[in-house]
Amino acid sequence: MRTLAGNVVVAVLASLTTWWLVRKKDTAPVPVAPPMYLQPARWEVHPPADFTTAAQIAMPAVVHIRTQGSMGFHRFFLPEGSEEGDLFSPGTGSGVIISPDGYILTCYHVIEKASSLQVTLYDNRTFRATVEGTDPTTDLALLRIEAEGLPYLEFGDSDALRVGDWVLAVGNPFNLTSTVTAGIVSAKGRTLGLLREKFRVESFIQTDAAVNPGNSGGALVNIEGKLVGINTAIASMTGTFAGYSFAVPASIARKVAEDLKEYGEVKRALLGVMIEPLSAEKQRGSGAPVSQGAYISDVYGGSAAEKAGIQAGDVIVEVDGKPVRSAAELTELVARHRPGDQIRIVYYRGAERRETVARLKGYSSEEKALNESSGATLLRSLGALVRPLSKAEKSQLGVSHGLKVVQVEPGPLREAGVRPGFVITSLDRKPVRTPEEAQKLLKDIQGALLIEGLYQKGEKAYYAITLE
Repeated sequence: MRTLAGNVVVAVLASLTTWWLVRKKDTAPVPVAPPMYLQPARWEVHPPADFTTAAQIAMPAVVHIRTQGSMGFHRFFLPEGSEEGDLFSPGTGSGVIISPDGYILTCYHVIEKASSLQVTLYDNRTFRATVEGTDPTTDLALLRIEAEGLPYLEFGDSDALRVGDWVLAVGNPFNLTSTVTAGIVSAKGRTLGLLREKFRVESFIQTDAAVNPGNSGGALVNIEGKLVGINTAIASMTGTFAGYSFAVPASIARKVAEDLKEYGEVKRALLGVMIEPLSAEKQRGSGAPVSQGAYISDVYGGSAAEKAGIQAGDVIVEVDGKPVRSAAELTELVARHRPGDQIRIVYYRGAERRETVARLKGYSSEEKALNESSGATLLRSLGALVRPLSKAEKSQLGVSHGLKVVQVEPGPLREAGVRPGFVITSLDRKPVRTPEEAQKLLKDIQGALLIEGLYQKGEKAYYAITLE
């Protein structure tokens, strides 16, 4: 039998043991999971791409085009500061059969000045081709030969292309018929400034598939052998392939081909806005909480955009549920439609996200709107295309008069830093209401000139320039 003292000692020892165990548990290091970057990577492994099926589908549908009466060429562009030009080859190019009854899609610049066209098929049969229609705004043309039961390419979904996807370029470079090269999509929605037409559509697919003179008008196909683009240009300092080539996306090419086949011309739908890339400066000025989109620098009077409530300074971010990340993407999405079509537009006005529906107008009505909206006039001494303000713009800006700069060309205003959208309210402190008034004032001014005005958000600006 234990004594009372013994019981006390046992109790004390038990308490000390419990305290020590609890303390040890509290102070023991807590296991920490290693950082994620130390975890072994688990990548999905794909088998090597097999291009043979796509090549076998595409080659029989790509033709060799020879022109007479002109020199066929492959369009290319040079770095800034270099001489601009087109590389001429001995009247050759490529084309893509898009239906079994002989319709062929090619580049406009391949057949632009040709007096006659000869098409050689994959099986070496030759035909005389007729031009069904052309569209310089997209650099595309539709030809036809009298033949039936021809191999042809189906249009693919160029929207589904991702940067990094494999593609094949099929054409006839340097008269080397039925040449296939492979590469990846390296960018989408590229604008190159190659086309000169007023309502040009440039939203090229950029690839690193080797393309050279003679490839113009040839096929760009995906791994399934479907047509996702028409090869049209290369970036080069020498005129031969230097790493990048460009193609008109199938989303545009298909619509152009359908219009040319049905109407003999392209039914171009226009929104009626002047758009610019959303630079960091414009994003701050607009107040939009986005870093990608199409910045609206001007809205033409009577246009579809004006009737839909869109204003200069807005940033369009979505059309018909498709994201708009650049000015080129907006141009492409609108170009897929015909006059009379309705499109749903999501845009920002300041920090407010808005939505509207625009009914697109046609080319002729748009040109009329551009001309009637003010008689846009080039002030050559300033290097600017200007037009009077509309009533809505006067009300919005809180002014009674002014000339809106819709385009800045090389000249004093560009050198001074004037941006499109600037409203000139006075020249040498004399108010200007019409281009004619401005022309008269400029004629009498020599040497220094003070220009006063404001930008879309009411920001006042002053420019001092020197007239020669």
